Amino acid sequence: MPHLFLTGGSRGIGAATVRRFAREGWRVSFCYEKNEAAARVLSAQTGADGFRCDAADPEAVLALISSLPPVDVLINNAGISHVGLISQITPAQWDRLFAVNVRGIYNTVRAVLPGMLAAGSGCILNVSSMWGQVGASCEAAYSATKGAVDALTKALAKELGPSGIRVNAVSPGMIETEMNAALSAADVAALADETPLGRIGTPEDVADALWMLANSPFVTGQILGVNGGLSVT
Repeated sequence: MPHLFLTGGSRGIGAATVRRFAREGWRVSFCYEKNEAAARVLSAQTGADGFRCDAADPEAVLALISSLPPVDVLINNAGISHVGLISQITPAQWDRLFAVNVRGIYNTVRAVLPGMLAAGSGCILNVSSMWGQVGASCEAAYSATKGAVDALTKALAKELGPSGIRVNAVSPGMIETEMNAALSAADVAALADETPLGRIGTPEDVADALWMLANSPFVTGQILGVNGGLSVT
């Protein structure tokens, strides 16, 4: 039975992905930082194993993954955002965004890599954002972290490909998650109207894309847009 480990699994895209892989018969482990109640419900529904762990904490991540069976597919989904002018974001806020969104990927890759190298196979999938490609006003720090995720994805694909390890990313557009819950109904409707497919995305849309990439043995180094055509690059 293949084993998936996913960060940020208790809600939104993470929870939808846990359900998708569990439904396919995979062993699924996930971590979360805060929402224990949601994690427990998800575990009860899917049989997945949930663990409280801050993806930005390198030693905690290493200890957790070292306690689990070998990981066949790693999905780096944990992420936080910040909305505000670049002149108003504090150094601490900036550093926390990069700690979770970028260093969190380094932490998990460092932890799973020995097992994947020994097996001569593996798949690493990162959840980026269309803002990493085109940038978002008042989300400069978030956009910068996701641009870093895209670059890291491509670099790791080149570095790890000879060892049989694939690395790809999905780049969601506007998705119905708590991260976007602050948007008004009018803003959501306007974004849907701008999207060629005429709607905003669901967490399940992203989970399906992750499932596809996990099962595409000749695809690596790609940033797959999951945005309904809102951004075509």
